[in-house]
Amino acid sequence: MAGLDVLNPITYAPNLLVPFRKSLVFGSVANRDYEGEIRNMGDSVKIREIGTVTINDYSKFTNTGSTSTAITWQALSAAEKSLLIDEAKYFAFAIDDVDMTQNFPKAMAQGMDEAGYAIADEIDQDIAEKMADGSGNIVTAATVSAGSCLGLITQFARELNEANVPQEGRFMFIPPFYHQDLLEALSGAIGATGVPKVFDNGVIYNGFVGNLYGINLLLTNNCHTSAGTAIITACHRSAVTFAGQLSQIKRTERENYFDQGVKGLYLYGIKVVRPSAIVSCDVTEG
Repeated sequence: MAGLDVLNPITYAPNLLVPFRKSLVFGSVANRDYEGEIRNMGDSVKIREIGTVTINDYSKFTNTGSTSTAITWQALSAAEKSLLIDEAKYFAFAIDDVDMTQNFPKAMAQGMDEAGYAIADEIDQDIAEKMADGSGNIVTAATVSAGSCLGLITQFARELNEANVPQEGRFMFIPPFYHQDLLEALSGAIGATGVPKVFDNGVIYNGFVGNLYGINLLLTNNCHTSAGTAIITACHRSAVTFAGQLSQIKRTERENYFDQGVKGLYLYGIKVVRPSAIVSCDVTEG
């Protein structure tokens, strides 16, 4: 027979245990300049740009009889890129009516919150991958330590400078091991923790740990990897554009069950519009 302790009441905490969550940073850096109106999977947002204007030498007319240079007129050309809404993520979960009646705290609200975070995390990783694959400037693969981590950032800054990338709005995404190297190399100059920060465009950027050589450093666990190697990227916030929206969210009662279900569909697209404004490097921990 069981002991009398089985008769002791069980007290449940009034709050659900929320898992630790990653700091999502890539989504905050991608701009939404061309988001437009999105309704269906397969929709596209047109991005237009003007072609290069040709510059020519000019010689003026003089009284010695020489003639001025005949002006050559150029017809402006236009180019068009398409931001295709080609990604779709969904969630769907159900809670039995018995549990809906008896559970405390209510799980539905927590489930919705977790679903929203999970989709945001998927998008953040997708942006990281698109950014790494679309980089227009590739730095030679490097093994970094506290003694070499600063040199790589200066190389990234040089690549951006040579590509005429504006000084403001530069970001670099660093994994925890690189952050540790920076802390050892620059104790006190780099924040020990990633904190949100609002820059001049009013967007909240998560994971901010400091600024070095004009580049804002964002700590993340979502750096893209290839064959187990982290691909560290730096970019200007104009480099990658994102468009997305929650297309549908529905509550339903499933046939043959006594429960409450909820499902949501999120549509989005990601495009590298300025490859020259991205620098990437395969980095191994030293």
